[in-house]
Amino acid sequence: MEYDSKTKSRLKRIEGQIRGILRMMEEGQECKDVITQLSAVRSGVDRTIGVIVSENLVTCVRESEGDEEKMNDSIQQAVNLLVKSR
Repeated sequence: MEYDSKTKSRLKRIEGQIRGILRMMEEGQECKDVITQLSAVRSGVDRTIGVIVSENLVTCVRESEGDEEKMNDSIQQAVNLLVKSR
């Protein structure tokens, strides 16, 4: 699967947020502020997972060429990935 630049940018943004959180911790910032930022990272990761799974599902359904068994298998794999990510 190819990942588009938007998805990669999401992960780079998350990477920057994590660096910021580490800096906050090193500076002894309030627990509440650190947790708020960690929650934002978690939310960003969850959204990125959703984007990747949905894009992959669309690709798999298109490639199934009308084969209902392949489509159902692709949908089930997507659901399993989403459940696993929780």
